[in-house]
Amino acid sequence: MTSREPRFNQHVLIDTTPLPDHIPKVQEIGASSAPLLSASYFIGARCKAYNDDYMQCKTEANGRGELDCMREGRKVTRCAASVLEDINNSCLTYFRKHWECLENNNQQLWQCRRFEGKLNNCVFEKLGLEKKIPGAPENEVQVHLRKRQIFADSIRDQIPWPEAVEKARDERDFGKAQ
Repeated sequence: MTSREPRFNQHVLIDTTPLPDHIPKVQEIGASSAPLLSASYFIGARCKAYNDDYMQCKTEANGRGELDCMREGRKVTRCAASVLEDINNSCLTYFRKHWECLENNNQQLWQCRRFEGKLNNCVFEKLGLEKKIPGAPENEVQVHLRKRQIFADSIRDQIPWPEAVEKARDERDFGKAQ
């Protein structure tokens, strides 16, 4: 069996070609995934029209059109940046607690519901943006508004809660009897 050492000719690939002049300049957002996930539903609510325009452009270009759709993409970026700025100005404490919780809990939304509720209320009161999950049935309560959450890795999913408590008590009492 033969093998050879890999040879890399370039370590870092950076395209330094400037964008054409007809494409408007925009400051990149520069946020990590946790703040973007925390604000994603509000970005979706306010920037829906821009997102739809961008996706329509990409669809009409058969998934290509990187340069053709750059103008629409820049509008999406500007809109998302404005939402993040408004949330930072209006609800910074709740926003920071929520995205830090997401960062520390593997980006699992269900782990951070208590911070999420406070953030959702603040954003609704101050910015008028409401969290709605796309594609959720209209006649059902959305998952983040449910009184009792259902967790995938919880024992409550396997055994109904009152029965689980009784079972634990029985096991405890049974252990003492022996």
